[in-house]
Amino acid sequence: MNFADKNILIAASGGIAAYKTAQLVRTLVKYNARVRVMMTPTATQFVSPLTFETLSGHPVLLDLFPEQGGASTAHIDWARWADVIVVCPATANTMAKLAHGLADNAVTTTLSATTAPVLLCPAMNKEMYASKAHQDNQKRLQDLGYRLVEPSQGWLACGEEGWGRLADLSVIIEAIEDTLYGTHEFAEKHFLISAGPTRENIDPVRYISNRSSGKMGYALARQAFLRGAQVTVVTGPTTLELPPGIRRVDVENAREMTAAIEAHYHECDVLLMVAAVADFRPSQVAEEKIKKKNISHVLHLTENPDILNLLAPHKKGRIHVGFSLETNNIVEHSLEKLKQKKLDLIIANNPREQGAGFDHDTNRVTIVFADGQTRESPLMDKTSIADQILDEIRILLNQHKS
Repeated sequence: MNFADKNILIAASGGIAAYKTAQLVRTLVKYNARVRVMMTPTATQFVSPLTFETLSGHPVLLDLFPEQGGASTAHIDWARWADVIVVCPATANTMAKLAHGLADNAVTTTLSATTAPVLLCPAMNKEMYASKAHQDNQKRLQDLGYRLVEPSQGWLACGEEGWGRLADLSVIIEAIEDTLYGTHEFAEKHFLISAGPTRENIDPVRYISNRSSGKMGYALARQAFLRGAQVTVVTGPTTLELPPGIRRVDVENAREMTAAIEAHYHECDVLLMVAAVADFRPSQVAEEKIKKKNISHVLHLTENPDILNLLAPHKKGRIHVGFSLETNNIVEHSLEKLKQKKLDLIIANNPREQGAGFDHDTNRVTIVFADGQTRESPLMDKTSIADQILDEIRILLNQHKS
């Protein structure tokens, strides 16, 4: 994730969850954002302004009339500086003020003067959150154009459990990313994406797999979602997480992946087969762990179904994109696969290249088109690679439309 050249203004109001805001600031700076922080007077009772100043590298806005002097229009300057403002935590008090147009401190005054999108991240006691007054205020704020990052359910500072806990920081960061970069170019389009490895059991303990991390498929899913698509990800075993709003279907082996892709295929406009699906599986799976003394050193294999070959006759107007991992004659082998499987694009790469292939955050690919033309990318992060691929898919969808 990269927020380079983006100005993110954090507004901290007075709640115990303000300590998590410090981690949010630190993470955004790590992602190359320019971050400033402003605080309500009560927020300073929970976190020192010096903490935010140290983490962000900028002075903290605390007062409309700072004792050390300076312009009395700081709130206007800060309001215009921001590309997005994140109120974290957003207390019931601050949200009530915003809902009714009150501007009695540096935070509420700056928010009343901004034209930037504002994300509200509520955090409060479960009864406060459920109260009719707060729910009415929250709905009014949404009607006014404020964006809400829903709180989660869990243990609260008061020792009770319920709704009102600050959303996970990963969810807040995804919401910031969506606000800054989200588009609607794939609105009403459904992307079906496979990702990760598959595992084929040998016995209850051992399995055949590969080194796929799933990072490329997950990057494509996230970027397609940011462009407005409905996204379903059929994923093999991986520790990666997807943004809320993306449907996730977990599978383990190639046959499970085939069944899941076939089950959701009728919904999709675009199929991206990014997963490293095992070509073979053991012909027989032992019911008990195989002991060393019983191993015959011969493992009999059976071929797994080729998902793209199975779906090719049912393609109709859909876009099919495949991935090809090759160590020699990359373009030739990939073009052969493209024609055989009736693909619109195939993305080829060589795992032997430094920084490319399995388990890296970067990749270097060659996009191979149906007419034999190719387009090579330099070594880039996988999010940028995903955007390049999606740009080509957008062109194909527009061609189909016309």
